[in-house]
Amino acid sequence: MLSQTEIMMGMPIIVGSPDATGPEQFTAIFDYFRTIDACFSPYKPDSELSRLNRGELALAQTSSGMQLMFQLAEQTKQETGGYFDIGTIGQADPSGLVKGWAIEQASLLARRGGWQNLYINAGGDVATIGLNQGQPWRVGIADPQRPGHLLATIRVTNAGVATSGRSERGAHIIDPITQQPSTWLLSLTVVAPNIYQADRLATAAFAMGRFGLAYLEALPGIEALQVDRNGRFSWTSGFPELSHISTGRKV
Repeated sequence: MLSQTEIMMGMPIIVGSPDATGPEQFTAIFDYFRTIDACFSPYKPDSELSRLNRGELALAQTSSGMQLMFQLAEQTKQETGGYFDIGTIGQADPSGLVKGWAIEQASLLARRGGWQNLYINAGGDVATIGLNQGQPWRVGIADPQRPGHLLATIRVTNAGVATSGRSERGAHIIDPITQQPSTWLLSLTVVAPNIYQADRLATAAFAMGRFGLAYLEALPGIEALQVDRNGRFSWTSGFPELSHISTGRKV
């Protein structure tokens, strides 16, 4: 297994494959993430998103990628009953959508480039392609109450795994309905057929609080594991079939 790590978009991005012979093979993937960061970063004053939020650009004047992101955000808002809203904080912040979408696009880029077995981990959100030396990829789920420990490890292939939580960034996910930080959950991990789905659903379901898991249970092909603010953990009906290892706790 060969992997390469770079810090961009404010987080470590790790790309790895059992088929790689040199880190230079991952260059195109990292270059793609650089273009995404240059466009969508809310922290870079010269990014297209920052210029849009300052009023220097109208949405109609932005790139096709930016306009697509706003369309996807509105679609997600409608699909989640308003619990995904990129305008909650007064300025457009599509980060709850951009990361998963960018990872998914990078994985599609990798497939077109001939990769058959590869993973991309961007800040803990993971896309997997194929297998790891003939076996499903093992993805660890962090325990929000015990830094450095895993709540569970799951086995997946050709899937996305995304976690929303409060352990690293505090109560940063806003419930768009109440306009207050969502604090019912400590963490919520979603497993979906692709990382774009997993990421946006994890954000929306976390904002739903106590109702999020039931929302995810009703969606086909979606599984999830959550830890509530009292430390109790629960899961969708199909999640135990994915679970391979649990450290310190039993799932």
